[in-house]
Amino acid sequence: MANPPAAAAAPRGPGPGHRPGHSAAGTAGMAALTLGALGVVFGDIGTSPLYALQTVFAADDHAIKPNEADVYGVLSLVVWSVTLIVSIKFVTFIMRADNDGEGGIMALVALIRRAGIQRRWVQLALVAAGLFGVSLFYGDGMITPAISVLSAVEGIEVAAPSLESVVLPFTLVVLTGLFAIQRHGTHVIGRLFGPVMVLWFAVLALSGAAQIAESPSILRALSPHYAVEFFTAHPGIAFISLGSVVLTVTGAEALYADMGHFGRPPIRRAWFAVVFPALALNYLGQGSLILQTPSAIDNPFYLLIPDWGRVPMVVLATMATLIASQAVISGAFSVTRQAVQLGFLPRLSIRHTSAREIGQVYVPVVNWGLFAAVVALVIGFGSSAKLATAYGIAVTGTLAIDSLLFLVIVRTLWRKPRWMVGVGVVVFLSVDLLFLAANTTKIAHGGWFPLTIGALVFVVLATWDKGRQQVTEARVRAEGPLQPFVDRLNAKRPPLPRLPGVAVYLNASRETTPLALRATVDHIRAVHDVVVIISIETTTTPHVPDRERLVVDELGYDYDGISHLTMRFGFQDTPDVPRALALARSTPPGLEVDFNPYHASYFLSQITIVPGRGRGMRRWRKLLFVALARNAASPVDYFHLPTERTVSMGSRIEL
Repeated sequence: MANPPAAAAAPRGPGPGHRPGHSAAGTAGMAALTLGALGVVFGDIGTSPLYALQTVFAADDHAIKPNEADVYGVLSLVVWSVTLIVSIKFVTFIMRADNDGEGGIMALVALIRRAGIQRRWVQLALVAAGLFGVSLFYGDGMITPAISVLSAVEGIEVAAPSLESVVLPFTLVVLTGLFAIQRHGTHVIGRLFGPVMVLWFAVLALSGAAQIAESPSILRALSPHYAVEFFTAHPGIAFISLGSVVLTVTGAEALYADMGHFGRPPIRRAWFAVVFPALALNYLGQGSLILQTPSAIDNPFYLLIPDWGRVPMVVLATMATLIASQAVISGAFSVTRQAVQLGFLPRLSIRHTSAREIGQVYVPVVNWGLFAAVVALVIGFGSSAKLATAYGIAVTGTLAIDSLLFLVIVRTLWRKPRWMVGVGVVVFLSVDLLFLAANTTKIAHGGWFPLTIGALVFVVLATWDKGRQQVTEARVRAEGPLQPFVDRLNAKRPPLPRLPGVAVYLNASRETTPLALRATVDHIRAVHDVVVIISIETTTTPHVPDRERLVVDELGYDYDGISHLTMRFGFQDTPDVPRALALARSTPPGLEVDFNPYHASYFLSQITIVPGRGRGMRRWRKLLFVALARNAASPVDYFHLPTERTVSMGSRIEL
């Protein structure tokens, strides 16, 4: 991937945090964005009450007792963990680190790449850490649908114990339907997400508040000194409990990752006005119920609901968990698309499911890969309590990497003083590492799953990135410089015959000769009347405005009819080459010829990669790279070229 021009460099301070136009939105517009954020952003963290406290009291063979000291200590840990990690770290600070309005760990990776870190090995290590965080996100994307939907459907056991046997089959049916509809997109059902989640958070708040009203003394658990006393009295048990307490902050990454869709202000308003109070009330209500009825630790969420409301609550919870799952699945599609554009994955078949919303995409291989993993998790673990043991390690790993990359950006990109970074290390990173350490105790009991998935995905990302660099270097050598090639065309006597029409050659480098153009000259011994060579550059910003899409390159050669363009796409943009070429007609950038891009002929240099004996990668990684390359999506589809007017000309490169 080519480096972005200097003009695209990040500012040395917090970015805007939202797309242009959000600040001009009126009250109604802000309300609509806030409602949309409730429906998409908070599904994961909003459904955590279904299983979080239940898992805490079930951990380590019920080492935490349903007595006043332990319940107050756990609730204090829960409230202050959510406050510190979500309210302060993410909503107040990390969401200020935006990449042209986009958030998420991939945005942090992009910012690190252009942070100007002098020691290359440090930058490579940070990018690698970011990629491992992205890899853990896929593990999270597999576990979230499984644990969320399963925990919701398990309410059937509370409402009607005789129906326990239908929990797993019904869960699998619901999940199958969820993944089957992905290819149709979410723009139709998406408008229902907000109202459903408003109802969900209202029920969370009301059910918790009703229980608190019966025993207001539970509000004392809001004091942080109960958490301190809990650690002092039972340091070992309290430490282990952190591995389950962290489940209350699952979905914190989604607040940041979805910033580009809604902007920072709507997410912040929704969190502080609706989500945070509702979660706090529900957790306190569950704690009060456990003190009142110790046997409620089996399922405090559903037992908090009156008998008459449990069946409707199962329906509402299932809808809420489907929304939470949808957000994670859509996030996996988005992250995959960004990884492809940034060069960490081969071209994949990516389908756009909405004509109006550019961010709504569907990636078949990711969808069905996630589905297979989710089904295996549901069948293999069998219950949400057992699945919870696999959940925390992915969450805490991602949280720690987010903090690390953010603090590096604060120092290197924003030039903040070292003492400020030191405070961040103590307050944020040390807490994340404490939670991560607590979850290492669960690796043998299910935590190995997201780590294994993360390791496999990381190997794929790192192998493709490394192999792509080596293939690019070999390809540059094979193509040779463009200037001498044009000089030889000028020197040919008699001149080469000219073929009628326009030929568009796609090439990776600005300075080299497209292999397909060499083949045309060497084998057909002719050149088209008009030749347009296009180099495509993917920037580290999410979007490139149309007015900045095309640059006419002055490379110093002189041959009648040959032009060179650089097309710039952001990593969230759709690389539609004919559409971008059409811009040259509506807003001329200086291109001397005028032609209809849908009537031109397109030539691709189709590279066949074979593993060789060269150094740089082990043979198994070369074989993996070759397998990935052979299964990459067709560049014709990826660049939206007209199939009937595209010619591929082959060449061979040894890796």
